This record gives sequence, C-alpha cells and structure tokens, in this order.
Amino acid sequence: MEEKMQITTVVDLDSLKTKGEIVALVDNSSTSYFLYRGEPMGFEYELISKFADHLELDLKVKVVDNLDQIIDQLNSNEGDIIAANLTVTKARTEVVQFTDELLHSKQVLVQRRYEPKDTASNFIHSITDLIGKKVSVRKNSSFYERIQNLSDEIGGEIIIDTAAGEVTVEQLISKVSSGEINYTISDEHVARINKAFYQNIDLDIPISLDQQVAWAVRIGSDSLLHEVNAWLSNYKKTKEYRVLYLKYFGNTVLYRNRIKSDYFTSKSGRISPYDDLIKELSLDIHWDWQLISALIYQESQFDHHAKSWAGAIGIMQLMPATAKEFNVDSSSSPEENMRAGIKYIKWLDKQFMEKVPDSLERRKFILGAYNVGLGHIYDAIRLAGKYELNPQLWDNNTAEMLLMKSKPEYYRDEVSYYGYCRGIEPYQYVKRIFDRFEHYKNITTLKSN
Repeated sequence: MEEKMQITTVVDLDSLKTKGEIVALVDNSSTSYFLYRGEPMGFEYELISKFADHLELDLKVKVVDNLDQIIDQLNSNEGDIIAANLTVTKARTEVVQFTDELLHSKQVLVQRRYEPKDTASNFIHSITDLIGKKVSVRKNSSFYERIQNLSDEIGGEIIIDTAAGEVTVEQLISKVSSGEINYTISDEHVARINKAFYQNIDLDIPISLDQQVAWAVRIGSDSLLHEVNAWLSNYKKTKEYRVLYLKYFGNTVLYRNRIKSDYFTSKSGRISPYDDLIKELSLDIHWDWQLISALIYQESQFDHHAKSWAGAIGIMQLMPATAKEFNVDSSSSPEENMRAGIKYIKWLDKQFMEKVPDSLERRKFILGAYNVGLGHIYDAIRLAGKYELNPQLWDNNTAEMLLMKSKPEYYRDEVSYYGYCRGIEPYQYVKRIFDRFEHYKNITTLKSN
C-alpha cells in the first residue's frame, strides 16, 4: 500500500478560505466524475460541488490519471481532498484521514455469466474455486489487499494480475465482459450499475463484508475534516442526497443511455456534434477548442434553436445588430452562425489588443464583452486604473470594477461612460465558461492520451 510521506506544511480549512478555493482529486469514471452532453456530472463531483458551495469556496477539480498515486498527490499538497470512490482500509488510515462514510459497499467478484452449454467455462461457483485462478486488479487498490487476505483465508494462492495504475475498475469490468480477462474485483454499487451496460457479467459472489467508501484529507487537516463530517451528517439526511444517489446508482436506464451516447466524453472523446468545426475555427483565433465549446455551451447548450428573451439567435446567440453586422440571421445554419461568432470574437480581440497585451488574459475581457458589450468592459478598465487596480488583469482587478458598476458611485463616475451595469452577470459568465473549460480539458485530454 501507499507509503507514509512527510509533509512540510499542512493546508487546513483556514488556508483554503484564504485562497478562496478547494482542490478535489477525482477519478474519471461513469459514476464519480465525467462529461455528458457538455455537462460535468458524477455522484462525487456533485457532492463535492455542494460542499464547496457550503464553504463558499471555488471548486477546482484535478483528475488523477494514475489512481495508485492519488494519496501521494494529496500528501504532496497537489489537492486538498480526495473524492474518488476510495475504500477505507487500515493501511490507508495510516497515511490519510478519512471522512465519515459516503456509502458502504461489499467487494464482489466480476466474471462472465455462467453458460451451462460452455464446457470450457471458467465460471467461479464459490470463493474456494479462485485457488489457482488469475484475478486482475490495480496494485494499490483495496481489491489487491483483499485478494491477498482472501488467499490466506481459503488456504490457497489466488494469482494477482497487476493492472497499471491508469486502468480503472470500469475498464477492467469491460475487459471481463469482452473476454480479454476472466476476473476482476469491484465495489458492488459500481459493479451493479455497470451491469446495466455489460449485461453478460455476473456479480453474485461477494468477497468481503460491507466496507466504507469515503473522502480523504491529509493528516493534520483537522478543521477541514470536522467541517466535511458536520456537513455530511446533515446532508445525508436530506431527500436531495437520496435523489443524488439514485441518479447515479439506481437508474439503470439513464446510465445505459449515458454510456451509449456519442457525447459521453469519457468514452467517445466528443463534447458536441460540432467538435470538428470548432477545432477548425479555433485555429483562426488561436483559442483552445474546448474554450470555444465552453462558450457555446454557456450560450446555447449546443442548441441552434435556442431562444433568448433579448432576441439573440443561433448556436452562438448573436444579438440582432451583431448578427446583421456579420451577415447572419435566424435562417442561417449552425455553421454560418458559428463562423460569424468567431469573426465577432476576432473583432473584439482587436479592440482589446492595446489595452490588454497578454493574449491569454485578453480572452477573459473578450468573453466579458461578448456577454455585456464592449462599452461596459471599457468602463471597468478605466475604473480599475482610477482605483489603483491593474486594468490589464481580469480576476480581482477589472472584474471587481465590473461588479462595482451596479453601484451609483461607480456607474456615475466621470470615467464610466456607459452607466449602470448588472456586473454580476458578466462576472459569473466569464467564471462559468472558464470553469467549464477546465472540465472539458480534464476529460478530453485524458481521452486523447
């Protein structure tokens, strides 16, 4: 199991509140954290999001490629909490502190369904039949430890086929279904929902008693641990928690539809029907295609027929005057609307080029203007300069002045030419797009690897 690491500085709740964010280490799976139709989802993702909201902290999600290293990454301060379907074991309690359980689950043997007509069947009817058989699991998983103990309990060796740390339990279940391997081990709640898709697998042999599944924090993060446990104690009593659990572990139809979808990104690598076009157009403005996708999702959720109360049209929700300027209207195709939207972004980029020299920083100003108009962002830039903030930076500088434009002393200021602005809307707009951009990069980068 994981070796205990020395930590020079323990990051606890007060430090998280000072920096304004909490970083969650997660795994990309069809129940824990994934993208579906452009939306980040998952039982643990939604749960940790609600906890971050409770703390009034921004949530940053970091996907761990190699789950064998997830505890090391926590103890190296690469994240603040593990939210990755982690089973509580004695060995792990020596290197991390576990929260109260999220749920409990047995470990079960996953094998192909018994077929009486198949005389060469490798079907296991009882635990002792595993003697001499090869079972595939990751080395640092709780399943590896359980097989070692089980070998002692049944008085015979079970051969452990060690899977790489990058291989997920769901991938091993898929390999069992396809016949690539004969056996693996899974938590029962994960195995049962996967059976909705891999219908030829059998899960009827438990190999453990109920075990706790929990989040983990560093040893010494006592205030964070106390806050998580207090919140979980209350939240788990709510109807909302039960609905959330059933959403991911109780509804096999929804699960099957997600897994089969072309836009279950973890499997297909695709975010929307427009990925290829977005990738092409992104080259013209030198933006990440995932950022443009996040913008389009924010505007229309990839629905070309989306309607705006303000009259915005098409997949990129161009306002009528902008649409006319770039020669599109309500009858234009998604591609035509998208090309016009990219031309508009290119035009906005030129308007900010001298004011915001850094091209990456400039993207936030452009998105703010895309939402609320160029004039209000110019006002915020002038206000930032007047109030000794940096007008070339967005976060904590120009964006703060945009928020202030809802107050008379700011929108009536002599350098504020465009008057009142409900600044919270463009402020949140830019933040949501960049948050979604991170989710899109998380999953599409994993898929491309």
